[in-house]
Amino acid sequence: MGLQSSLIILADARGAQRARLSANNSRRHQNMWFKNLRIFRLAPSWSCTVDSLEAAIEKQAFQPSGSQEMQSLGWVPPRENSGLVHALDGQFLLSLRADKKLLPTTVINQVAKAKAQDIEEQQGFKPGRKQMKEIKEQVTDELLPKAFSIYRDTRVWIDTRNHWLVIDAAAAAKSDEVLGMLAKAIESFPIAPLFVEESPAAAMTNWLVSDEPPSGFSIDQDTELRSTSENGAAVRYVRQSIEIDDVRKHVQAGKQCTRLALTWADRVSFTLTEGLDIKRVNPLDVLKEGQDGGSHNEAEQFDSDFTLMTGELSRLITDLVEALGGERK
Repeated sequence: MGLQSSLIILADARGAQRARLSANNSRRHQNMWFKNLRIFRLAPSWSCTVDSLEAAIEKQAFQPSGSQEMQSLGWVPPRENSGLVHALDGQFLLSLRADKKLLPTTVINQVAKAKAQDIEEQQGFKPGRKQMKEIKEQVTDELLPKAFSIYRDTRVWIDTRNHWLVIDAAAAAKSDEVLGMLAKAIESFPIAPLFVEESPAAAMTNWLVSDEPPSGFSIDQDTELRSTSENGAAVRYVRQSIEIDDVRKHVQAGKQCTRLALTWADRVSFTLTEGLDIKRVNPLDVLKEGQDGGSHNEAEQFDSDFTLMTGELSRLITDLVEALGGERK
C-alpha cells in the first residue's frame, strides 16, 4: 500500500471519529451521572473558592495538540458556555480532556516499507536496522499532521462540604492524569486516598457468608470470588445470585469476594471492588423519575441533575464508609 492509500485510510478514519465525537458529546449532556467513582479524601482544612480554582486551572486550559504532537491534556468547560469550574452549593464540577493522535502502526509500516524499497533500488542493497528506524521516524513525522485525534473527557467532582474528590474513571491511569494536573495547578494540594477500617474484600466476604449486608444496602446478582493464593483462581456469577452454601465452599477453599454488586437505599445500584472503587453506578427508577426535563431549560436541567447526583452520591459514600468500619484516621 502506498502513501496515497494510507492517507485515504486516515481521512476515512477522521470522518468516522468526528461522527463518534459528536454522538459522544450528545450522550454526555443527556447523562450527568458518573459511571465510576474513584474516591479521594481532601484535608478538612483545605478550602478553595470558585474564582481561585478557576484561576489556578485556567493556566492548563485545553489546547488541541499541534501538528507534531502526539497528545495534549487540559481542562475544558464541563458544560457548554460555562467556565472551567461549574459550581453549585459547594459542589464543583471539572472536566479534563485528553487529546491523542492516532497513527496506526500498520500505516507507518506500510509507508516505510514502500520508502525502503525505493531506497534499496537507489543504493543497491536493503536498508539496515538503523536506517529502517530512521525511515519509520521520518514517515511518522510526515503522517502525524494528517493523523486524526481522539478526545476523552474525564469528569471530576469536588465536594467542598464533605471534602471528597471523586473522579469518574474506571482505570487508575485516568485518575492519575487528573491528580497530576491538579497537583501542578494548586499549590500544596492536600489529597490522600480513602482508607477504611475494614478491608472491602473481607467485608464483602462476610456479607455474603452471613447473608446480611449492612443496613441500607442489598446484595445484587453479580459477584466475583478470587483465591488469595498465587494461582489467583476466580469464580464469577453474572446476573445470577450465589447460594450461601456455595459462598462458604469457596471461602473454605481460600477465596475472598473481590467484586460485589449492591444497591443502596433502593436508589442507586453499583459494584464495589476490593480496592474500594465504585463501578457501574446506575440511578434507579425512583431517581430517574425526578430527572424528567419538564419545563427546565438546558442550564436549569443541568443544575438540577448535578444537585441530585451529588446529593445522592455524597450520602452513598458516607453510608458505605460507615459500613466498612468508618474512615481510618
